[in-house]
Amino acid sequence: MEQPEVLTDLDVASMTTSVMKKLPEVTLAFWIMKIAATTLGETAGDLFAQTLKLGYFLTTIALFVVFVVTLAVQLGASRYNPFFYWTVILSTSMAGTTMSDFMNRDASAKYLSGGATSLGWGPQGLGLGYPTGAAILISILLVIFAIWKASGMTFQIRDIVTFRGEALFWSAILVSNTLGTSMGDFLSDSSGLGYAGGALLVTGVLAVLAALMKVPAVPNVLLFWIAFVLTRPLGATAGDFLTKPVAKGGLDLGTAGSSAVLLAVLLGLMAYAQVRERRTSAAPVTVGEPVTQQAD
Repeated sequence: MEQPEVLTDLDVASMTTSVMKKLPEVTLAFWIMKIAATTLGETAGDLFAQTLKLGYFLTTIALFVVFVVTLAVQLGASRYNPFFYWTVILSTSMAGTTMSDFMNRDASAKYLSGGATSLGWGPQGLGLGYPTGAAILISILLVIFAIWKASGMTFQIRDIVTFRGEALFWSAILVSNTLGTSMGDFLSDSSGLGYAGGALLVTGVLAVLAALMKVPAVPNVLLFWIAFVLTRPLGATAGDFLTKPVAKGGLDLGTAGSSAVLLAVLLGLMAYAQVRERRTSAAPVTVGEPVTQQAD
């Protein structure tokens, strides 16, 4: 009689690891939270750099440290935690805002708010301009994707479970959020569209991407990353629309008030996502009958 082949603990552990996801499913709620986080990243970054007059240099350093700390917590987690994940998204959005501003702007008065004559300690920008800054960031992002492709690891975020895969993912997120800020500022400040016009343009492009998801010939992974980059300028233009003076086409709600409201909204969404994740985790997972297999 043939004896059943019993899988070892290592085999079972391997099966368990495959369902221990570290990143969320991409749903409508995901995109709503992404836009909320990126809009808050814009208003909060401007709050620290401009309203509190810390300047782009000091704020960029401080927010990059915050990003590293939140990323360490996320990488150390054993499974997906909405608070950990969206805190990193928020920190990349805030850091990306000031990193972009530092790259593209300079110390001229047109970039200072409230009639300020100076802004914080240290250099206030490299003055590269939006086109040059965007070209540099696009090049860096393409290099990250090339390394990612060469590694043979998946681009599907729901299937990323390794440390190296997550490190590549978050590197791409940081650069894409910085690039998105440059694109948003260009649309708002230099294109002539204004804040509302820039936001409407990006929304239209995102609607086209959503329609293309129904086209089998277009890879959904490609559409995801284009949409991920474009939701950042949407957040940037929306954030500027909320905070900038009425004379410049904004609502003049201020960076502090807008950030407080957006933070409350994001925390509420994170709490909802956490409850849903706990319910999903608590649900019994059926792995079939006793793990046995007939040998050939």
